[in-house]
Amino acid sequence: MQASDRFNINSQLEHLQAKYVGTGHADLNRFEWAVNIQRDSYASYIGHYPMLAYFAIAENESVGRERYNFMQKMLLPCGLPPEREDD
Repeated sequence: MQASDRFNINSQLEHLQAKYVGTGHADLNRFEWAVNIQRDSYASYIGHYPMLAYFAIAENESVGRERYNFMQKMLLPCGLPPEREDD
């Protein structure tokens, strides 16, 4: 592998990380990564009606109620953030 190949791969990775939030970056901690994954999942469930209908049937709720519940879960999908240690 040549140096130019490594530079090209790194620049492509940086471009993806700038364009899409869910791809992460070096300073992303575990909690932020989990929040991104959960929010992406809930957004996908809301956006795909058959999946939303499946969840509604499984939980014996209306589709509108399930959509509302998923939107509420998107606010704090993993609970409150952990305390940070200031160094």
